[in-house]
Amino acid sequence: MRTSDPTGLHRVLDEQVVLPQAAQRLDTRKELWSDEVRIRVERLNLDAASFRQLEQKHRTKDGPDGDAVRHEVLDIVATRGKMQNPETGSGGMLVGTVEEVGPESPLGLRPGDHVATLVSLTLTPLVIEDGLERWDGTSEQVPADGYAILFGRSIAAVIPDDLDPALSLAVMDVCGAPALTERIVRTYDAPVVAVIGGAGKSGSLSLAAAKHAGARRTIGVVPFEEERKLLADAGVADEVVIADARDPIALRDAVASAGGPADVTVVCVDVPGCEGGAILATAEGGTVIFFSMATSFPAAALGAEGLAADVTMLVGNGYTPGHAAYALELLRADAGVRSLFERRL
Repeated sequence: MRTSDPTGLHRVLDEQVVLPQAAQRLDTRKELWSDEVRIRVERLNLDAASFRQLEQKHRTKDGPDGDAVRHEVLDIVATRGKMQNPETGSGGMLVGTVEEVGPESPLGLRPGDHVATLVSLTLTPLVIEDGLERWDGTSEQVPADGYAILFGRSIAAVIPDDLDPALSLAVMDVCGAPALTERIVRTYDAPVVAVIGGAGKSGSLSLAAAKHAGARRTIGVVPFEEERKLLADAGVADEVVIADARDPIALRDAVASAGGPADVTVVCVDVPGCEGGAILATAEGGTVIFFSMATSFPAAALGAEGLAADVTMLVGNGYTPGHAAYALELLRADAGVRSLFERRL
């Protein structure tokens, strides 16, 4: 038996030595190494970029083909031993109940704990045992039965009793965005903060985090009038503007019209081509946080260079200490944010 490694390296089946996230296939055996935890899966949450790609790939003249989406997800998991969309490279997260804990696990979990994993499905060994029969393939949240394995360096949070598990899952799926936004906003003196994709899950939480951290002005950018009205009615942003984030001039001008340029710009949209507009919408010396799996980091780096833009660009890696608890606090404290989340469920 291979020696356990806290990164999960012992479950990689590739010939080349790579970490589980980069692996083509993972070992999904049910038996645990001493520092692992096995979770009985109840629900998956596919990340927005992955679900959008699958939905568009299997769209017919009558709309998305949910059966085809479901079958592709099953095929990905069966083939790779994890849920990692081969086109977007992204996955999501899950909710479940702890079944078994290895004697050397450092995660502090106990059998029976109801948890959400805070690591990506792209590196989590996963087996689906019910054929996803309760999922119609038309939503990001996927009722499921099966099991998943956590490593010594994985992260999971016990789900609070006062929130619906589906709501907790939706929040924890994006909890890295508000935590990092809060950290960066606090490094400025009352900054202007623009959030592109402000009506979405990570976007609305990031707006709330910016306000909580002392932003002088928050600007939510959305693509359509319907989302503008939703975000405005929720009262999460000081200003809400409509712009196609893929149009750099339109995005720059929309943010400027609402009190920009922004000192901090947070990109929370799941479509490619938003890098240039985010850079143009940001003031000299400002910071752009990319929290989208659709981001092209070469485009961002070369775009900033070509625009002679003195901005700091950060990759939101999804983990900041205390991020889950902080996101849940924001949800509880802000009725507007909660209304936006509940509308999505």
